[in-house]
Amino acid sequence: MLRRLGSSGYDVALPTTREDVVDAEEIAGCVAQVRAYLDSLLPAPVTVIKEPKITLLADIWFEAARLAGFDVVAVVAVRHPDEVVASIAKRADRQHYVRAAPELASAGWLKYSLLAERDTRGMPRVFVEYANLLKDWRHEVKRVSAALSVNLDGLDEGATVIEEFLTTDLRHHWHDDPIVEPFGTDWMSTVFRELSAAARDDQWDQSELDRVYNEYQVSERGFRKMLGDDQRYRNLNRFMPPFLVRLGLGTLALAHRRKGTWA
Repeated sequence: MLRRLGSSGYDVALPTTREDVVDAEEIAGCVAQVRAYLDSLLPAPVTVIKEPKITLLADIWFEAARLAGFDVVAVVAVRHPDEVVASIAKRADRQHYVRAAPELASAGWLKYSLLAERDTRGMPRVFVEYANLLKDWRHEVKRVSAALSVNLDGLDEGATVIEEFLTTDLRHHWHDDPIVEPFGTDWMSTVFRELSAAARDDQWDQSELDRVYNEYQVSERGFRKMLGDDQRYRNLNRFMPPFLVRLGLGTLALAHRRKGTWA
């Protein structure tokens, strides 16, 4: 679906309005596809869908879910960005992916975190930090239940299984140090600070996330265009040995009735 909409799970650009870049008929087709999937599910008091890339398609999934008769609520997962970067690097090594720079994973964490918060505004939602879930899952379940008005009492029946599964051994990467800022800004630390506060039910500042969103969007767009042109010039230089450059500049000089260093 992301490919159909001209994107991918590794696209770090923040989107403009989807209707500005994608045909409305294509969007409607995606909504219909998601709705068909949701209609095929067995009836249940609560249906949980967990798939990170849905973060990039929240508008489509939410619209399809409402059309299918669901009341949509959101649980936004929060994790220390350096842990996420380390986890992605380890997965790439284990599965023999093409290794990517930590900066790419950092940009992905930033984009996904910003969109998860931004696209769930105005609906019932709750933020859950990964470390808090491992530390006391019962407390987090109560928070989720209260915030979303969803009855999750049935989880007590499977408490033993849950506790066997949710162990601190699953947390392969621990980071309590100051966050590494790969872009020369405060973006990563600001987003994690505000979302962590939300996950503790402390006061947090949504306007700070708006600031980071706007700054990141402008910077990413500018650097993407610059790097695209940079690559084109680099490719051109491969086929332009020095003598051709001198010949071209000399010809330009003669065309302007100049010579020598004027070129």
